[in-house]
Amino acid sequence: MKKLKGQFILFIILEFFWIFWNNSLDLTIWLYGLVIVIPLVFLFSKGTYIFDGIKLTPKSLMYSFLYIGIFIVALIKSNLDVIYRVLHPKLPIRPGIIKIETRLKSPMARMILANSITLTPGTFTVDIKDNILYIHWIEVCCEKDMYKINQKISQKFENILIKIYE
Repeated sequence: MKKLKGQFILFIILEFFWIFWNNSLDLTIWLYGLVIVIPLVFLFSKGTYIFDGIKLTPKSLMYSFLYIGIFIVALIKSNLDVIYRVLHPKLPIRPGIIKIETRLKSPMARMILANSITLTPGTFTVDIKDNILYIHWIEVCCEKDMYKINQKISQKFENILIKIYE
């Protein structure tokens, strides 16, 4: 049953992008998409386990849009911070690799968290091992206080991802 759910989600995603990229709701475009997408779904069905944690509810859809908004705000803030560091004459950076423990159980949720952290400038997810993320950070402010590190880097993303995937 889980495999079928994963295949269905992959089908919806691929068909959506097919229609989006073709910029048309024409029935023939949609049918061409079916001819292309259905074999792809069966070809890549082994990898659909990553969709197991997704809840298909209106509440999770609402939280997904909220997540995108929070991500965009974090992206803008971190871009401004990196611009400041680049333009500052003394280049105030203290880079280092930190370890963050995540509460997320779903592989998809962990992947989204790691990618969100990487996409915000100043941070880069180096490795993921189970529920531990190793992150290169441009400004290691509180090396010993794990709570503060989680607050600054991952908690804003993690709190919403838990509501979507857990």
